[in-house]
Amino acid sequence: MIKKPITIRLSSGLEARPVAMLVQVASQYESEIYVESGRKKVNAKSIMGMMTLGLDNGEEVTVIANGKDESEAMEGVEKYLSSPSAE
Repeated sequence: MIKKPITIRLSSGLEARPVAMLVQVASQYESEIYVESGRKKVNAKSIMGMMTLGLDNGEEVTVIANGKDESEAMEGVEKYLSSPSAE
């Protein structure tokens, strides 16, 4: 299991379209991927779950990846969340 703090660098934060893109990125991997913000922990492969977090640009979240491709999963999710041009 890998656990890593990541600062969101998407100018519009995690609104509907960026959340859908994040779910697409996360769904490419077999590993379980979760995003924690405050007391909430949601499955990164769930659009509804991710929308409940209401995250903005500049906020820090903790991403947890667990599974046989966890390193690649963490890299992919981190690259998406910290890339301003990913929108």
